[in-house]
Amino acid sequence: MTRIDDTPPAWDERTQLTTFLDYARDTARAKCEGVSAENARRALLPGSPLMTMCGLINHLRWVEYHWFRVVFLGEEDQGPWTDEDPDREMRIAVDFPLAQLLREYADESARHRELVAATDLSQRAVRTVRDGLHVDLRWILLHLTEETARHNGHLDILRELLDGTTGD
Repeated sequence: MTRIDDTPPAWDERTQLTTFLDYARDTARAKCEGVSAENARRALLPGSPLMTMCGLINHLRWVEYHWFRVVFLGEEDQGPWTDEDPDREMRIAVDFPLAQLLREYADESARHRELVAATDLSQRAVRTVRDGLHVDLRWILLHLTEETARHNGHLDILRELLDGTTGD
């Protein structure tokens, strides 16, 4: 994983945004290295029974899908969630091996990397967000960096509780 704590000031905006998002993605994957199949499915927080390592990785995969493909591009929503079960992507994740979920997350991220490379950062999303606004691609990149970094904290906590592994 490439460190980004000494980012050169000459990087352009796109490079900065995509580098930070990729770093957050890589960190999520790194938090999962060496975790057992059993531990990847264990929920340890009593108030968050869906918060497993598998659940978080699957959530990150589907969050990217939603923001890039559904909101930004306007594609039909094929996500696993329903009105009755809005967190279904986290619930069903325990039915899949962590390695598969990590692969799907990496594949989804690769598709989005290509989209971002070919699209102006100021281009507006086809669909609106909750407040009725059409956010731009720049906003989506910032939001996904925040979302991924927040869940990296959850992965940190789970991993330490599961097997004592801590990281930088």
